[in-house]
Amino acid sequence: MDKPHPEKKLLTDKEILKSALEILRRFNMAIKIAKIYEPNNLIYINQIEGLFGAIQKVLEVEHEASFTLRQSALFFNARKIIFSFSNYNLFRLISSEFKKKDISILNFKPGLSQEEVRQFVALFVQKTEKKDDHFPEFLNRIRESEIKHITIEKIPPNELAISNEKYAAKVFFLGITHLKEMFEALSKEEKTPLNVTRRLMQSMFNHIVANESFIYGLTTIKNFDEYTLNHSVNVCLLSISLGRRLGLDKNELVDLGISAFFHDFGKTEIPKEILDKPSRLDKKEREIIEKHPHLGAEKLVQLKEQSYLPIRAINVAMEHHLKEDLSGYPRYHKKKNINLFSKIVKICDFFDALTTERPYRKKVFTRTEVLKMMIEKSGLEFDPILLKVFVNMMGAYPVGSLILLNTGEIGLVFEVNMDQANLNRPKVKIIADKNGHKIDGQVVDLTEVDSQINQYKRTIIKVLDPKKYNIRVADYFLVQAQ
Repeated sequence: MDKPHPEKKLLTDKEILKSALEILRRFNMAIKIAKIYEPNNLIYINQIEGLFGAIQKVLEVEHEASFTLRQSALFFNARKIIFSFSNYNLFRLISSEFKKKDISILNFKPGLSQEEVRQFVALFVQKTEKKDDHFPEFLNRIRESEIKHITIEKIPPNELAISNEKYAAKVFFLGITHLKEMFEALSKEEKTPLNVTRRLMQSMFNHIVANESFIYGLTTIKNFDEYTLNHSVNVCLLSISLGRRLGLDKNELVDLGISAFFHDFGKTEIPKEILDKPSRLDKKEREIIEKHPHLGAEKLVQLKEQSYLPIRAINVAMEHHLKEDLSGYPRYHKKKNINLFSKIVKICDFFDALTTERPYRKKVFTRTEVLKMMIEKSGLEFDPILLKVFVNMMGAYPVGSLILLNTGEIGLVFEVNMDQANLNRPKVKIIADKNGHKIDGQVVDLTEVDSQINQYKRTIIKVLDPKKYNIRVADYFLVQAQ
């Protein structure tokens, strides 16, 4: 029996964080290598040696090395691991692997051997026979092996009851409802609860941090309830995501979210017969439409008089149709620059608008098509640096893209690969087999390699138009939330 060593000092929180991240990096790399190489392969053994060494360093001082997954947070030895943007993808990868097997706690105990670590990782990547309940089978494999110093515990039923996706979808629709209430309150000159708006923005930010790809999936929901409401929430979510990539702090992101949320406030003053006109607008109608930035800014000034509103929200309402070369509308005579928030919202506004069907424009561009159009307008319509960050954020094949694979299968992009070397290889849900029959297929990782022929199992051939195949992309994400 291993005896504790009370004379040894425990690691500081900073040292624990550093050690935890090192273990996670090595564990993630070991998983990737184990999917390609056999357990007796030298490359695999070398990786296991590094992982074992990282765990052993902690065990020698702390006498435990225990990871606990709770909803959207990961703890190590009872300390919450704080992930920065640069390493947040590591959390997503590890938490995804835990959730696949319903693991809540992974504990390494004193007495651990390198051979136990080697066996455990090899078992970890093995596919289970049961489709729905992976934990019992994985636990049995551990018990039948020589692994004595690694234990796992299952995610409690109460945590499985409501998924992060379900919470995120709830916040999405609450956003639409809240914005509608704000529109109505302002039209009646009633006091508006902006404190509720701020809490909503904070909640949106938290869900973006927890599951950014799923949030992008929710923005495929189009024209729910009313275009302006649905569009404003989509632009809000995309703007917060882009602002986060640009390094804005949480308070700035909340202000940015509010600014994007209210960017089209002025459209409440535009007659619906003009907003939803099924044909080209005439000169007079165009002039009325182009008044909505002024109208929105005026409404937001009223709102600011009632409660705290970021001054930049007024800037965004006025400037979100200005181009990088200062053309667009409204016309300015002496303006020399555009607010950063306005530039961010303009990019997200354009992207969501052109991927949405409108009465006056039946053509719905795919997300990939819109990104290509935006790149062509870089420097003229959009800030080139911000646009580059946005394009990288959305990926070569944005979440929600319908794609044809070389296997003949049709898939839906569910998660962008953040690895720069594998941007063309996202995670894809198979929705139709090679014979064209619709199926509820699994989510596959396009980085998976067939070790026998040393080639990728699946590769994207081209992007498809969902409308031609009568596919409602948003439905797949809503089902995931349920």
